[in-house]
Amino acid sequence: MSISAENVTWKVGKKVIVDDVSLTVSSGETVGLLGPNGSGKSSLLRLLAGIRRPHSGTVMLDGKNISHIAKKQLARRIAFVEQHGATEANMRVRDVVKLGRIPHHSPFSSWSPRDDETVTEALQKVDMLKYSDRGWQSLSGGERQRVHIARALAQTPGEILLDEPTNHLDIHHQIQLMKLITELGVTSIVAIHDLNHAAMFCDALIVMQKGKVVARGTPQQVLTESLLWEVFQVDTRIEISPYHGKKHIHYIS
Repeated sequence: MSISAENVTWKVGKKVIVDDVSLTVSSGETVGLLGPNGSGKSSLLRLLAGIRRPHSGTVMLDGKNISHIAKKQLARRIAFVEQHGATEANMRVRDVVKLGRIPHHSPFSSWSPRDDETVTEALQKVDMLKYSDRGWQSLSGGERQRVHIARALAQTPGEILLDEPTNHLDIHHQIQLMKLITELGVTSIVAIHDLNHAAMFCDALIVMQKGKVVARGTPQQVLTESLLWEVFQVDTRIEISPYHGKKHIHYIS
């Protein structure tokens, strides 16, 4: 077992954003988190990462309540990539990624060759090594997103949670990133809008609507024309792709 939630609820004032959600994500699994805007996906990811605490219910990591885990220890284990990560200073790209190594250091420990290797590997994985000495402010939105993902990879996490990581990326880097996530060998939960990418790359899917989980299972089980109409109000035709043998969604309206 990796990450689980039991009857988790989170509110803003009286408005319920995440409503009595329970889930279990197994070790090494890639799970796609689907749902329309405002369905609670981003808030659920922050609860699972320990960034927010639920008003009721429990989030657990390997069966232990994450509220009982020290923040630095949790940061060594879980990496979170925000949809719109902000870095105000015009730092070098490599220095931004080096921030991912902070949880692995005490105030008295020094930077090591292994740290440098880890940062270089992370930059290579997102195709940003050639930009190592570029300033942050000179990067495009897609390039910044890839740097944030490299910083998360530099944490060498066991679990990585990503909030719409393909936002701002071109088609090539969208596919490259989703392929990378599935090959990391870590537990991954990815909030994603592209249903065909979810079908191609995810082991399992969780569908949210108005703060609740309304469907879960494999892409084969979850992605149906009736569910996509009910949740997203889109008319679709679904077939098995002759190229990769997985479901492919055609949008009719």
